[in-house]
Amino acid sequence: MIELHCHTTFSDGTLTPTELVKAAIEAGVKALAITDHDTMGGWEEAYSAAAAHAQETGEALEIVPGLELSTTHNWRSLHVLGFYPDRSQLENPLQERLRGRQRRAETIAQRLAALGYPITLPSRNGQKAPGRPHIAQALVDAGHVKTSKEAFDRFLADDKPAYVPYEKLSAVNGIKLLRECGALPVWAHPYLFQGGAVEACLPEFVAAGLMGLEVYHPHHSPTEVQRLTQLCQEYGLVMTGGSDYHGPAQSNRHAPHLNALKVPLELLKDLKTAHLNTAHLNTAHLNTAQHSPTPTQPHTSTPA
Repeated sequence: MIELHCHTTFSDGTLTPTELVKAAIEAGVKALAITDHDTMGGWEEAYSAAAAHAQETGEALEIVPGLELSTTHNWRSLHVLGFYPDRSQLENPLQERLRGRQRRAETIAQRLAALGYPITLPSRNGQKAPGRPHIAQALVDAGHVKTSKEAFDRFLADDKPAYVPYEKLSAVNGIKLLRECGALPVWAHPYLFQGGAVEACLPEFVAAGLMGLEVYHPHHSPTEVQRLTQLCQEYGLVMTGGSDYHGPAQSNRHAPHLNALKVPLELLKDLKTAHLNTAHLNTAHLNTAQHSPTPTQPHTSTPA
C-alpha cells in the first residue's frame, strides 16, 4: 500500500519526517510521499530515516519526493501536488512562496489582534512557514478558543473574519511551474475545491499541463471516486491517492491514521511511468530546440 499525500512539521503536520516514516512503516505503507505545503525541506530527513530503518531491519520504505503547491482559481484556494520535481529548479520559486506564507500568517495575526484576540506566532525557521493549523493552536494556547476546530469555525476558515487568501499564484501558472521544474502535477482533492465544478475546470488545467487527479482522498465519496476515475480515463491522466495525513492531532480535519485508504501500489508504478515519459519528452524537445537550424529570412526584392 502507498501514501501519496502526507505532511510533516515542515508545513502543517504534527509529526517530524522521522516520526512520519516510523508511523508509515508501522501502518504497513510501502511507499510514502512527503508533500508539505510549498516546501521540499522535509525530504532529507525522511530519506535518512527510511535508510536507517532499512539498514536496521532489511525492510524498505520508498520515499517519493513531492510537495503541495498552494494556488488559486476563480479566487478560491486550489492545491496542486507535484511529484519528482527537479529541486535545483524549483527551490528559488518556492522560497518566494514560503515568504508569502509568512506574510500571510502575519496578516492573519494582525486581523486577530484587531478583533481582540492577540496571539504569538510560532517560530518557524528555514524552510518552514506557519500555516492556519499553527495559528489555530496559537489561539488555543492564548486561551481564546478551546480547540483548533473552534478556531477554524470562528476565525480561520474561508470567509471567516481572520481569513487571508494566499498570495496569488494561479492554478494554471502553478501547473506550468511544476512542469517546467520536471514535476508531475496532480490536482489535489478536486472535490474539495469550492471555485467551480471539476468538469468545468479540468480542460483548462489539462491544457496547462496537468497530468493527474487525486482520486482517493478521505473526503471523496464513492460516487466522486468513480467520477474522478472516469475523468482520468477520459483525459489520459494518472490516478493518485492518499490520506492527506497531518498527524494524529489533526484527525478532526484529515484522515485519523495512515494507510486509511489502502491505496494500491500499482498507482505508484503508473505515476513513475508517466513521469519518466514526460522527462523523455522534455529532453527530446530540448535537444530539438538546441539543434534546430536558425530560420533564414525570406528574400524580398527592393520595391521599385
